[in-house]
Amino acid sequence: MALPAKLQNDIKQFQRLQQELGAIQQQRLQIDLRVRELGHTVDELKTLSDDSVVYRPIGGLLIRAKNKKEVEDLLTEDKETLEVRLKAIERQENHLKERYTSMQQELTQALQAQGLASGGPAASSASSE
Repeated sequence: MALPAKLQNDIKQFQRLQQELGAIQQQRLQIDLRVRELGHTVDELKTLSDDSVVYRPIGGLLIRAKNKKEVEDLLTEDKETLEVRLKAIERQENHLKERYTSMQQELTQALQAQGLASGGPAASSASSE
């Protein structure tokens, strides 16, 4: 028995949503890792004496900074920028998760109505919840 065109289209949209959600989650993890790394680096810089020689990256080069405060300020600014980006990505991820759950339920119901719920793409993950 062939699936109706609308249901086939809905399944494709659900699969795209799964991919988009996975990409956003990966992006969030990468940004979160970078934020934590910058936090540790700033903390480490604070333990250095004020007259310590510190370098900062510019492109592929390391250039001697005027002082450690210059590098500390740059890293803190980068961290704050990434934290804002992280919050935006988390909001986007939560929105996608809500759409995912809603679409999963709709597809499960539609597949059950077709008598295909046990073999559909949304049914196996919906039945495990």
